Amino acid sequence: MSDNIDVIKGPAAVPSGGTPTLAHGIDVIKRQVKTLSNGPGVYRMLNGRGDILYVGKARNLKRRVTNYTQPLRLSIRLQRMVAETVAMEVVTTHTEVEALLLESNLIKRFRPRYNVLLRDDKSFPYIRLSSQQEWPQISKYRGPRRDGDAYFGPFASAGSVNRTLSALERAFLLRSCSDSVFSGRSRPCLKYQLKRCSAPCVGRIEPNAYGELVRQAASFLSGRNKQVQKQLATTMQQASAALEFELAARYRDRIRAMAQIQAHQDINLENANLVEADVIAAHADGGQVCIQVFFFRGGRNNGNRAYFPRHDKSISIEDVLTAFLGQFYENKQPPRLILVSHLVAERELLAAALTIRADRTVRLLYPQRGPKRRIVRHALQNAREALGRHLAESSSQRRLLDRVAELFELDASPERIEVYDNSHVSGTHATGAMIVAGPEGFMKNAYRRFNFDKSDTPIAPGDDYAMMRDVLTRRFARALKEDPGRENGNWPDLVLIDGGQGQLNIALEVLAELGVDDQPLVAIAKGPDRDAGRERFFVPDRDPFYLEEKDPLLYYLQRLRDEAHRFAIGTHRAKRSKAIGASPLDEIAGIGARRKRALLNHFGSARGVGRAGLEDLEAVLGINTAVARKVYDFFHSQE
Repeated sequence: MSDNIDVIKGPAAVPSGGTPTLAHGIDVIKRQVKTLSNGPGVYRMLNGRGDILYVGKARNLKRRVTNYTQPLRLSIRLQRMVAETVAMEVVTTHTEVEALLLESNLIKRFRPRYNVLLRDDKSFPYIRLSSQQEWPQISKYRGPRRDGDAYFGPFASAGSVNRTLSALERAFLLRSCSDSVFSGRSRPCLKYQLKRCSAPCVGRIEPNAYGELVRQAASFLSGRNKQVQKQLATTMQQASAALEFELAARYRDRIRAMAQIQAHQDINLENANLVEADVIAAHADGGQVCIQVFFFRGGRNNGNRAYFPRHDKSISIEDVLTAFLGQFYENKQPPRLILVSHLVAERELLAAALTIRADRTVRLLYPQRGPKRRIVRHALQNAREALGRHLAESSSQRRLLDRVAELFELDASPERIEVYDNSHVSGTHATGAMIVAGPEGFMKNAYRRFNFDKSDTPIAPGDDYAMMRDVLTRRFARALKEDPGRENGNWPDLVLIDGGQGQLNIALEVLAELGVDDQPLVAIAKGPDRDAGRERFFVPDRDPFYLEEKDPLLYYLQRLRDEAHRFAIGTHRAKRSKAIGASPLDEIAGIGARRKRALLNHFGSARGVGRAGLEDLEAVLGINTAVARKVYDFFHSQE
């Protein structure tokens, strides 16, 4: 598609007054219209800073963009967008389908403020059945796919895939351990005793028999459930007839495990024929839309997830759903069938675009009767309930934020609260952490870690004040550089610091040095003996104060502080674990995992390798003379 792109840029000067107006925006667009073709493409509206305000696609660029020059036909939202527009960029494409694909890609990449935006768009877990090893492994997997392996999913959550994996282990006895654990075992692990693995690591099963288990698992996950269960039932009856009751009981347990996987449906799939389908239902209320997505694979329900796209209240539910579909599948493999709750605009065009993305036929259906409609209604009910919970939580959250503004004398209810904490053990593996919260709860994609070993200023081990100074300096120096006008929503309305008056003074000094004199700051310290519930709050130019022990606002602020502490501790532990797991052998070129394992198994530890003589090193399986010399020189050149 990139070969078909023709970029047209139309810069325009801002009026002498310095503030863009609706009339000026219309003038910019009118001049751009003169250069446009009557073919398909994608257009982008830009403001004076070069930020993309809106991305749209059109079958006929000239006709579509001309609409923006007629303000009486535009909604208030679009009038605001046109008023901010000082330039446009246009990309022409060969077909409208290409324009739709490009539009979704650009919206996901630039996240323009006037588009419908899909938030919390995380990757989904899959079940992977590997094929690269002699004894294939079954495991949970996220990330890019590897050629040759089989992938089954997606699953809506880690919990749903973990439950399925647990039942699959009992049903098919496949190994789930890593290759390093598998190769290092000399006796079966506990899973063998629990009848959740056939112990191929120590030869308790023949390769052909294990291969048959792998084929059965692949068939089951592909939707051929009845075929596999019928085969096992026949084998169980044969074992029972032969008076091999223990063997028959094993097959019975495997059949029960498969039935357990199929039991977690929460929805009747009879006659619906949903072998590979997504059911997507939208419900609107209170100016918000909840979109519920159910995943059906292999004739089973793999769970569901609720989304709350960001959009203007004036946008119809059909348009929100249309935008959601384009963005949701922008980086995901669409299934063969997608059922939707509303008649989305340009359904055939969306189906054609998804067909190109999937490299196979994708059908987009709006069922109005029959089994498929009943399933859509079930998804709609879930969307309605999820939105009700979301609105109730948002209302409660907003009331808490209003009280935060009142307590700390803020100008308005905060949209972005940043909380800072540090973590270390006797000064080692120190890390800083920043978490972010707002009206929608924790904004985990905005969390940040700070490594002090990368700091420009050396920090003494255990110097909490220096660590806080470094974190805040780096955070706000970057904010001043990237968004000096505070227009992108990335500046905090309130900064919470885990600490007392000393930490607050450090924060005030940092901001003063940077020339930031209007940033609200609060330090929150635990009470005597670190008693949770007796927290003291330190605010500039005010005496420290407490909140009532059962005050909901205190619980909320404690929760923010504890989340920052959890994130800091988790980062610190990961850093410490990585350091503990490191070995001097990792620094030697040419020593991979296999040679490292051979050396450690032979000598017992890295210290033992370092003490070994050249001839002892050469005696290790897989270590030739050149490698032995390299290892020997590495340890002895350090003395």
